[in-house]
Amino acid sequence: MSPPRGPRATVDVITEMPDGGIVLVRRKYPPPGWALPGGFVQAGESAATAARRELQEETGLDGHLLELFHVYSNPARDPRGPTLGVVFIGRAGGTPAGADDAAEACVFPLDALPAPLAFDHALILADYRRYRAMGHRPPPDR
Repeated sequence: MSPPRGPRATVDVITEMPDGGIVLVRRKYPPPGWALPGGFVQAGESAATAARRELQEETGLDGHLLELFHVYSNPARDPRGPTLGVVFIGRAGGTPAGADDAAEACVFPLDALPAPLAFDHALILADYRRYRAMGHRPPPDR
């Protein structure tokens, strides 16, 4: 019998745009909803490289990463199975366009996010708003 599999590594990018909004993508495949640009880390790839790749593949934007925001590891965060999500804050300019597994990519102000948000991205964005307003990072048990 093989040992149980651990969580799969994922990345997400909170992409800040010059107008103050952030980029979200509407998922083409289940689970449905709007999400931060991101996806699975591939073999031989660092988390930062995966984050830049996923941002470019899903939105067409060549952004740069500003900082590591937080790691989210609740086993129930993804209905497809356990993941360990590394979330970055990045910045980009231009006009996002949905591609790859994103049906659509748009910029939204933080106070007018679309619904539903996929995965635990509502929690991530609530943590991000609090961080931007008060400078407090989320607790480690996220």
